[in-house]
Amino acid sequence: MTTARVPAASVPASVPSTMRLTALHAKYGLIETFRVPIAVIGTVVFPALALLFFVVPQRVVAEDPLYATQAVISLCVFAVMSNALFSFGLTISENREKPWDPYLRTLPAPGIARVLAQILSTGALGLVAILPVVLVGGFFTAAAAPPVRILAGILTLAISAVPFMLIGTAIGYALPFKAAIAVIQIVMFSLAFIGGLFLPPILFADWLNEISKFTPSRQAREFVIWAVEGGPLEWWVWVGILVWTAVMLLVSLALYRRDEGKRYR
Repeated sequence: MTTARVPAASVPASVPSTMRLTALHAKYGLIETFRVPIAVIGTVVFPALALLFFVVPQRVVAEDPLYATQAVISLCVFAVMSNALFSFGLTISENREKPWDPYLRTLPAPGIARVLAQILSTGALGLVAILPVVLVGGFFTAAAAPPVRILAGILTLAISAVPFMLIGTAIGYALPFKAAIAVIQIVMFSLAFIGGLFLPPILFADWLNEISKFTPSRQAREFVIWAVEGGPLEWWVWVGILVWTAVMLLVSLALYRRDEGKRYR
């Protein structure tokens, strides 16, 4: 008896799963980012330097566990915020001007794989960015928190980063690369100052403090402080994070469709 053999060419190739494609996109995204080390160094070093030069010399703040912990948290939020704005804003804006991006869209890979990969690679860089801040805070200030609270802080930090990712996405789809760089810097420093990431809100005037509560940076700061230090969570914190997430998601989707209509019709 003879057995008919199926030609190798007729056997369908296995299709990679979405998770495998996501891992591949994230891996090569990180490799591409680390090919320009100064871009990573700037994101990682600046928040730690801000803590070292502006908080550590202020011994009244650095030697007080409560204030020192809040200062470390504020600069961790700044590190995650700047990383999210630059990673999403500049990557998307730059990709829109390259022929490689339209080619990627022709490949049989779901768009969700690229979105998840961007979130994963940005999240990994965000963890790298907060590490120097935590080390400087641990060695040179009285900042302290139990391990469980630190894990809760990292989780809330990840949740509060979502609005910043969406703001970066909207900027990336709305502006060309050179304009995106300038706008991201303006948005980043404006949110940092008004959100109490460089100066504690207790030093704000009453009117500035009220405005500050509407910003995603202030809401992220209070959210992480609540997770690390405990105490009551003000309603405007979690409501603000939800509203910013919903609004910026709608804006990002509208700008994505506008961009798709321009380049692929």
